[in-house]
Amino acid sequence: MADLVVALDYKDADSAFAMARTLKGAAPWMKVGLELFTAEGPKIVSGLKDMGFKVFLDLKFFDIPNTVQGAVRSAVRSGADMVNIHALGGERMAHAAMAGCAEGVAPGQEPPVVLAVTMLTSMAAGDLPVDNAPDPSEMALDLAVKAEQYGLNGVVCSGLEVERIKAACGAGFICLTPGIRPASVDAGDQRRVMTPAQAVRSGSDYLVVGRPITQAADPRGAALAIVEEMDQVT
Repeated sequence: MADLVVALDYKDADSAFAMARTLKGAAPWMKVGLELFTAEGPKIVSGLKDMGFKVFLDLKFFDIPNTVQGAVRSAVRSGADMVNIHALGGERMAHAAMAGCAEGVAPGQEPPVVLAVTMLTSMAAGDLPVDNAPDPSEMALDLAVKAEQYGLNGVVCSGLEVERIKAACGAGFICLTPGIRPASVDAGDQRRVMTPAQAVRSGSDYLVVGRPITQAADPRGAALAIVEEMDQVT
């Protein structure tokens, strides 16, 4: 069964913690991205952990292997349960990330999940700034296969790619899916989107939802409705 991850895309800790308190018991995971982490630092992770949430630290590391190794190590020590790097960083960077993860794990701590970002769900055909670029879904599949070969735990991908990635990499290879939009909600800046039910049927393990929950008139009700939709998929 897939888990709901709520994206706390806020500019300060007070706003993020207020939303997290509203959603306690409605969603097991919170996502901390670049804006919030840059503003508040590791304390936002520890604060959410103290509230009982699991935390996906979504910083999409992409640098030389040594730098990524240290960044992942620090992310793990902050208490994050899931971190990510860019698949485009290649094999040496992926191996460095896994090494940093192992170095950061405290005794008795469950090793965090390390995912590779394939193609952003905000990108569609024609958005890649290179000549003769492949279709985003084809590139996502290729990057996912490479990530599995490099020893990563899974990938961040559109729901449109999940079935083929699972077929190529195995059912246990984790697929976390952003770009989730209930049928009644506008896609916004996302391009390759799916409804919660469609994503679960495709095999997604984690569904990331932000604004359809956090900007709803009743955020808790919106989260519970999405969870109900997910749970009804057989």
